[in-house]
Amino acid sequence: MARDDEAAEALLPGEPPLRIALRPSAQARRLSLRVSRIDGRVTLSFPPRLGRAAALEFAREKEGWLRSTLAELPEAPRAVPGRLLPLGDATLELVAAPLRRARREGGVLLVPAGQRTGPAVAEFLRSEARARLEPACARHAAALGRRPAAVVLRDTRSRWGSCTAEGRLMFSWRLAMAPEAVLDYVAAHEVAHLVEMNHSPAFWAVVARLCPDHGARRDWLRRHGPALQAWRFD
Repeated sequence: MARDDEAAEALLPGEPPLRIALRPSAQARRLSLRVSRIDGRVTLSFPPRLGRAAALEFAREKEGWLRSTLAELPEAPRAVPGRLLPLGDATLELVAAPLRRARREGGVLLVPAGQRTGPAVAEFLRSEARARLEPACARHAAALGRRPAAVVLRDTRSRWGSCTAEGRLMFSWRLAMAPEAVLDYVAAHEVAHLVEMNHSPAFWAVVARLCPDHGARRDWLRRHGPALQAWRFD
């Protein structure tokens, strides 16, 4: 979780267009296409020497395989009225209402009626994630005598959090859907990088100081994290 290297993207024309993440890799010896069975994300890895144009030509040659593979994937959960949305330690029912922004009322998340609800739910989750992550990071950082340069939220798929050499902490706002203890572990993990910018035994000792039962929380994220990444908010 030390860094977050998001791939550039390209669109393969067709009906519908296919969004492909382009990932040049010095370790890649050949072109390779991968389709995530979690969220249908298509990743094209290739040696940098081949270049983007050659990589996209390879993707076009495999278009038939890509479309058939994507068609066989199970439908991802979408943020629409009637759906049950995990939020921290609770589960909320999405209910359409005459309002402009999503708002929680008890065990219900009211969402704007008559329009796409996904973006409104995503905005709500970003707000929830920030409200929970910022104090968690501040608490863990204070325990270490450090201070993060910033807390940034994104919709990343490759990792749940990262820390730059300048002390900027980045998190996926989808962590708002995770249990409170799991979100707290990810905050502790990234704050620990303010002391150890690696995953050495010394780093894990810092994590254990901040979050003694981090192993169970990390295991939860490994088992259930893909289900959170599968949610669609379009």
